[in-house]
Amino acid sequence: MTIRVLLADDQNLVRASFAMLVSSAGDMEVVAEAGTGREAVALARSARADLVVMDIRMPDLDGIEATRLIAADEDLAGVKVLVLTTYDTDEHIVEALRAGASGFLVKDIRPAELLDAIRTVAAGESLLSPGPTSRLIARFLRAPDTATTSAVGGPSGLSERERQVLALVARGFNNTEIADALGLSPLTAKTHVSRIMGKLGARDRAQLVIVAYESGLVIPGAV
Repeated sequence: MTIRVLLADDQNLVRASFAMLVSSAGDMEVVAEAGTGREAVALARSARADLVVMDIRMPDLDGIEATRLIAADEDLAGVKVLVLTTYDTDEHIVEALRAGASGFLVKDIRPAELLDAIRTVAAGESLLSPGPTSRLIARFLRAPDTATTSAVGGPSGLSERERQVLALVARGFNNTEIADALGLSPLTAKTHVSRIMGKLGARDRAQLVIVAYESGLVIPGAV
């Protein structure tokens, strides 16, 4: 299936570069481009994109609020959001993940990495840039004034094995790595992750990372 991509960035040159790159891939196409957050939300509805590549800093409505509106719209339940940022220490990344983004990438990545990221997020398989994401979340959740109650449930209802799997997800392990670490098959690891998301009401692995840190299952700075 062709991945339908919406590009949202206020810089015309950046959008044009990304559009050329995405269009060069045989398994994806650019269905719309947005220069503001409000345009991104409107086009996500009208263009029926599978995935939005969303810049955080945009006029009119920033990428965080645009992501929140897309994630809250039941008609856009299948739309994934991949956030782009200039630096992997951007404090807004945490809020973007809480708003419903499935992951993030730094803008200076290699072209092939962006295409792989789009494929991965569109498939709902894993969180992007897991190491930087978990370190960033850990750093900001250490500060009392930045920690908030997660929109999804805590891990108290999980089995011991599921808690082990959740801890590894928070540390950036993919399903194969989880399987190797716990002596499971990759399919069993994937089943555990899916079951955990169901129990916690999480839409993707990004929210699982936040739950693991906010609940204290993973200690900030211990990744």
